[in-house]
Amino acid sequence: MLDDAFLAGAHIALDLLSRDEVAANWDAPSVLDRMTVGMLACHLGRQFLRAEEILPTPATGEPLDEADAHYRRAAWVTASDLDDPSQDRSIDETDASLGVAAMRERSRSALDAVASILSQGEARDIVTIPWQGWSLRRPDFLLTRSVEIVTHTDDLARSIGVPTPDFPFEFYRPVAHLLVRLATERHGPAAVTSALTRQERMPKTISAF
Repeated sequence: MLDDAFLAGAHIALDLLSRDEVAANWDAPSVLDRMTVGMLACHLGRQFLRAEEILPTPATGEPLDEADAHYRRAAWVTASDLDDPSQDRSIDETDASLGVAAMRERSRSALDAVASILSQGEARDIVTIPWQGWSLRRPDFLLTRSVEIVTHTDDLARSIGVPTPDFPFEFYRPVAHLLVRLATERHGPAAVTSALTRQERMPKTISAF
């Protein structure tokens, strides 16, 4: 189970969301196109709200075999540009308009709720992601949220000019393994091997998405 590891990683992201630099740069552009720092912070914090919403809710179908399948199906992975509906950022924009204090309160409250849900045994073994239309086993769902947390923590740290926080190995390792598997599937073993070992012969940027 990733329950404890997820909470440890999420608290590190929450610490970043609490930094003064986030508030100071709230309306500034982030490193992501069409997103301000505030929008990015809200998107990161929403991972806790998603977990609070989904973990205790019974699944409505059989789960996918693995987290990898989630990314093979997700529309945003295959979207060709930022105008694709799967790239819509209106929720981030609306949340950001409420300000940094509201974001922090939402995030703290949601993460406290997630900790309670997990510790009290209220989390389901299989959950459904309603905006995707499929189900995942709890460890796979938490892994997808962990990918979001790792990725957007780095985005946010770079956006406000602070070092990207280090995550505990037990939290980061399954994320790294998943990203390598996805990148290998997308680009092939040789390209990933070169990306990890031979900068001088890298043909192109290798991304999992």
